[in-house]
Amino acid sequence: MRPSGPNGGGDRGDRGDRGDRGDRGDRGGPNGGGGPNKKKRFGRRKVDPFLADKTLVIDYKDPGLLRRFVTERGKIVPQRISGVCSKNQRAVAVAIRRARNIALLPYTTISGE
Repeated sequence: MRPSGPNGGGDRGDRGDRGDRGDRGDRGGPNGGGGPNKKKRFGRRKVDPFLADKTLVIDYKDPGLLRRFVTERGKIVPQRISGVCSKNQRAVAVAIRRARNIALLPYTTISGE
């Protein structure tokens, strides 16, 4: 028969119910997550290039413009990094998919090296 411990007979040893996190708190890390010592970052606000410059148009036939919103590995850059608003991010994603479909943009890069 199994010995029943303080955890109801589990075989976790003496770690208790929190695993082996010790006294790091909920989220881990030196400050226990996002405590009062968390540094605030102030940077420049990202501006949507399509709203700032009215001459820029999201077009799937313009791979030079769309390459700004695709990583080297071929992934679409997220909105929080590119600074594009939600409406234009959806339009950029659709344009990138269309450009990939007619081979103006690659789906992935060649990773033979």
